[in-house]
Amino acid sequence: MGQNERVPSLLLIEDDDAIRTALELSLTRQGHRVATAATGEDGLKLLREQRPDLIVLDVMLPGIDGFEVCRRIRRTDQLPIILLTARSDDIDIVVGLESGADDYVVKPIQGRVLDARIRAVLRRGERESTDAASFGSLVIDRAAMTVTKNGEDLQLTPTELRLLLELSRRPGQALSRQQLLRLVWEHDYLGDSRLVDACVQRLRAKVEDVPSSPTLIRTVRGVGYRLDTPQ
Repeated sequence: MGQNERVPSLLLIEDDDAIRTALELSLTRQGHRVATAATGEDGLKLLREQRPDLIVLDVMLPGIDGFEVCRRIRRTDQLPIILLTARSDDIDIVVGLESGADDYVVKPIQGRVLDARIRAVLRRGERESTDAASFGSLVIDRAAMTVTKNGEDLQLTPTELRLLLELSRRPGQALSRQQLLRLVWEHDYLGDSRLVDACVQRLRAKVEDVPSSPTLIRTVRGVGYRLDTPQ
């Protein structure tokens, strides 16, 4: 890490003492500032007191679980969230992504692997030096990393924004889920299209006039998605 590079701040919400301590130590060694909480309630309280760059959130928590914590955060905040889950069941992963998580990691997880996922998520919010693009009433300002619809700012998570940016670079061109996984999530494993599909659904809910009948982000059957300019 360079001398002038800002140290990322994380909020780790994990109830297992051993896992929480090990991840806190490992992530600190990787150059992060880490605050921790053992319950969802304590995590939400810390979030109100601090402003981390990213939240690492365990699914199985005492009291309110990680899914509910994620939902509550998403009502008011677009901070990046990575879920930690001990189970790789499809339903858990889908529920987590639909709750608003940007990514998920299945335990057991090595600190350096989690660090790589964290840095990939944080890179999605980096500014770009290109012009604005318009798609009907939707305006994407790449330099400012902002999106407006009918002149009003849209609150997008860094992952939703990066997905929209990648689609907008190739208007009218279908991008496969595998391409989008590489471009947005930087995943080496390309079999997990659930990340893409869940993020598209969340993005449509924010940018489309009628999310159930999208005119901007179109599904290309058997391929993936494309961004169209409305007629």
